[in-house]
Amino acid sequence: MTTQTVKPMTGRERVLAALKRAPVDRTPVCNPTSVATVELMDLVDAPFPDANRNPELMARLAATGYTELGFDSIMPVFTIIQESSALGCQIQWEQKDNWPTVKMREPIWEDVDDIKIPSDFLTHQDTKCVLEAIKILKREYGDEVAIIGKTMGPWSLGYHCFGVEPFLLMSLDDPGKTALALDRMKEATIAFGVAQIEAGADALTLPDHATGDLVSGEYYKRFLRDLHIELVEEIPIPLIMHICGRTVDRMEYIAQTGFAAFHYDSKNEPGESMDVIKNRISLIGNINNPETLFARGPEVVRAEVYKNLASGVQLIGPECAIPLQTSLENLKEIPDAVRAWHQESAA
Repeated sequence: MTTQTVKPMTGRERVLAALKRAPVDRTPVCNPTSVATVELMDLVDAPFPDANRNPELMARLAATGYTELGFDSIMPVFTIIQESSALGCQIQWEQKDNWPTVKMREPIWEDVDDIKIPSDFLTHQDTKCVLEAIKILKREYGDEVAIIGKTMGPWSLGYHCFGVEPFLLMSLDDPGKTALALDRMKEATIAFGVAQIEAGADALTLPDHATGDLVSGEYYKRFLRDLHIELVEEIPIPLIMHICGRTVDRMEYIAQTGFAAFHYDSKNEPGESMDVIKNRISLIGNINNPETLFARGPEVVRAEVYKNLASGVQLIGPECAIPLQTSLENLKEIPDAVRAWHQESAA
């Protein structure tokens, strides 16, 4: 990726260009997951859990990533459970200072034949909320900043709907049945993704939690690489794959999928990750959440930003959804550090 100095770009132009590895005026600051905090909730009176279920509040809180923090993108989908709720999972919605979660001890499916996508999947409160929030954000900010939606991948849906342990055991005991389950669950991923495109999303994050601490790179190749190639073909918009943890062992396979970008974890070094990706897709990341953004200060944030930029990472942002108590000072340091690095490089 190269930079240009001819014409300043909007945040939207910058993000979409970087997802194509095209020239940009500076490296974009992008949040493919969530940068919502309790402080931002208080600032705009849009607290959890209501901001996960009311489209006006969801849009208002999401917009702060641009209006207050100065990012080049807005991501309104704070949770990973909107589709699971619409599929019928029981949800613990929690309060302002905690994330809503699926009640994993109450799985809704036990066998592949149980998989059903409800007829009201896209009109359920928790999927419709996302679609309406994207429409609001597109009207208000669509020319200025990239609007990024989110549709969960089938591996993640398997955890939520079957339970993590039963789903992983099925993958060991009956790979054929697991592949069939993933094929059926992908229909929810596609349907929600396409609906968000129609609502106005510029790109979509697609989290599929085949994380390094649960499955191997070979597992990713066996179960997900070809399936993800299908999703790229079926969802006609830049897709950003997100997987937490140490994932350098599957980056080669991820780079073969046709995803626009991989949103990667701080457990992976920027340089080694760029070496594997080889400019086939963009990288987004990977500022550490629990230590750097939550517990350290701006100078440590700046050092991590500089490390990513020096390695050629195309878009900079937190490694995953940030802790809800993260300080705004640290978050604002990310775009400040990007601008400072480019100024120093130009000088």
